[in-house]
Amino acid sequence: MARLSSVKPSRQRKAMYQAPQHVRRKMVSAHLSPELRARYFVRSLPLRKGDTVRIMRGAYAGIEGKVRSVDLKRFRVTVEGVTREKADGTTVFIPIHPSNLMITKLDLSDKWRASRLKALTETVLEAERKEMAEEEAEKEVEKEVGEKTGEAGEGEGGKPSGG
Repeated sequence: MARLSSVKPSRQRKAMYQAPQHVRRKMVSAHLSPELRARYFVRSLPLRKGDTVRIMRGAYAGIEGKVRSVDLKRFRVTVEGVTREKADGTTVFIPIHPSNLMITKLDLSDKWRASRLKALTETVLEAERKEMAEEEAEKEVEKEVGEKTGEAGEGEGGKPSGG
């Protein structure tokens, strides 16, 4: 998402409502469930039609369903099963803000989205492996230094020197 440079709420709103489509898509994001977060090492992703979400806040909290549509103009998402009956008897879907949703199952039918998630996961895993290797190297160096100081620290009679 483009960094909004102003701290004024009015400027923030103006930037949001005048944002181009490719920026709006990223704004319509939701957090991943703890299971998905542990699997993909990502906190949130843009919502797509077909994702399964759970409503976390509001009158419909606890309801889980598939994303039916994503409205980038109004920054709202409609979820299957979240409807209201109008006065004339017709049923309409209730638009929900993405901040009130949590993704529980991703729609990975899009090859590009699946490959991006895989690439992100591999990057994080590679960084973790590198970090672990560096920690092991530091421990080995500390161990070697400890052994050398232990040998040099002995004074006469096999007793450690010092205070």
